[in-house]
Amino acid sequence: MNNFFNLQHPWFGPLWRRVLVTALCFAWAAFELAMGSPGWALLFAAAGAWCGYQFFVVWEDPGEGDG
Repeated sequence: MNNFFNLQHPWFGPLWRRVLVTALCFAWAAFELAMGSPGWALLFAAAGAWCGYQFFVVWEDPGEGDG
């Protein structure tokens, strides 16, 4: 369960993937809020915030520690 929320995976290496996943979370949160579901909106906004933190604040490139 410790790695369940760890997004430090090589698949997320390209910047466009990290931006896309984060933007989709926030876009879905806005959609849910517009549809009148504040609970789901909060859940997806929290997921977007977690993605933003993992991808842009504490992100380390997978090959950065080599050599």
